[in-house]
Amino acid sequence: MSSKKVLILVNHDVVIYNFRLELVERLLEEGYEVHISSPYGERIDDLVKLGCHYIKADVNRHGLNVYQEWKLLRYYKNIMKKIKPDIVLTYTIKPNIYGGMAAKSLKIPYIANITGLGTAVESGGLMQKVSVILYKKAFKDISKVFFQNEENQQFFIDNKIAESKHKLVPGSGVNLNHFSLIDYPDNSTIDFVFISRIMKEKGIDQYLEAAQYIRQKHPETRFHVLGFCEQDYDDQLKKMHDKKVIQYHGMQRDIRKYLSLSHCTIHPTYYPEGMSNVLLESAASGRPVITTNRSGCREIVDHGKNGYIVEQKSSEDLIKKIELFLRHPHEEKKKMGLSGRKKVEEEFDRQMVVEAYLDEIQKEIG
Repeated sequence: MSSKKVLILVNHDVVIYNFRLELVERLLEEGYEVHISSPYGERIDDLVKLGCHYIKADVNRHGLNVYQEWKLLRYYKNIMKKIKPDIVLTYTIKPNIYGGMAAKSLKIPYIANITGLGTAVESGGLMQKVSVILYKKAFKDISKVFFQNEENQQFFIDNKIAESKHKLVPGSGVNLNHFSLIDYPDNSTIDFVFISRIMKEKGIDQYLEAAQYIRQKHPETRFHVLGFCEQDYDDQLKKMHDKKVIQYHGMQRDIRKYLSLSHCTIHPTYYPEGMSNVLLESAASGRPVITTNRSGCREIVDHGKNGYIVEQKSSEDLIKKIELFLRHPHEEKKKMGLSGRKKVEEEFDRQMVVEAYLDEIQKEIG
C-alpha cells in the first residue's frame, strides 16, 4: 500500500523549518510522504535531507498583482494535479487563499493556519473587503482552520467565514528542548535584544528611540538588534552601531547565543501577529519580555510577573517599562525569566500543536 501524501504550502522556507519542523518530522515518522512547496531558501536543503520532496514556488509575499495571483492559483492547481496529495496544509495569507481555492476546486481536503491577518486586512477599507470575499471562497469546503489567537478567530466569526471549522491552537508553539532554559547572565552590563524582521510595524523605531535615551542615562546597558532589513533601515542601523547606541548583528540562524547573553527581549510590535514566536522562544529560554498590548503578544505576558506590556507605538511607555525593569535587583529579573519558562511549558508546548494537526489529518484521511 502506498504512503498517504501531504502537501504543505508556505511562502518562505523559514516558516516551515523554524516553526513546523516537528510536525514534518512526525509526519515522516508516521509514514506520510511529505511534499513542500515554497520559494527556495537555505533551509529547503535541510528539509530534503530529512526525506521531504521539494517543489519550487514563486510567491510574492507583498502586494496584489492580479496576474501574479492568477499565476499562483494556476501553479497550485497544477502541482496538486501532479502530486495528487491526500491532504493539503497551508500557512500564511497567499498559500491559505490560493492553495485553498486550488484544493477546493480539486476536492482535496485541506487545513489552513491563520498566522496573522496582515496589515491590509487589519487596516479595514477595500483590501479588507476583498480579503473577506477571497477567504470565503477559499475556505468554503475547508476541513479545519487553525487560529493562533482569539482576535483573528473572532474576525472570521464576525465575517461568517468557515463557521464550525475553527480551532484555536497556542500559536506555532515552541520546542522546549531546542529552546531550553539558559542560565541567566550575571554580569555588570544589562543587555536587551530585539529579534525580528527590521520593519516599521515591528516597532524598530520605538526600540531605537528607547536605546538612544536609555544608553545616555544608563551607560551599563547594551541594546542588540538581530534580523534582516525588510525595509530601508540599513544606514540608520549602521550609524547607530558605529556610535555604539546599538549592536547590530544582522540575520542570525541561531538566536540562542544572543538570548544567552541577554537579560530581556523587547518586541514593541504593532504588526498583525498570529502569535509571536520570538516571545515564545525568549520566554522558553528563561528571559523576561517587554512587548505591546496586542493580540499575539499579550497572551504570552503576565504583566509584572514574566515581563511588561506597553502601549503600541509609544516610545515613552517603552522607556518607562525598561527603566522599571532596570530597577529590579538581579534575582528579581531572573525570577521573571523562570516565570516565563513555566508559562510556556504549561500553555505553549509545540507538541500540543503537532497533536492537533495529527488528529485532524487522521480524521480526514485516516
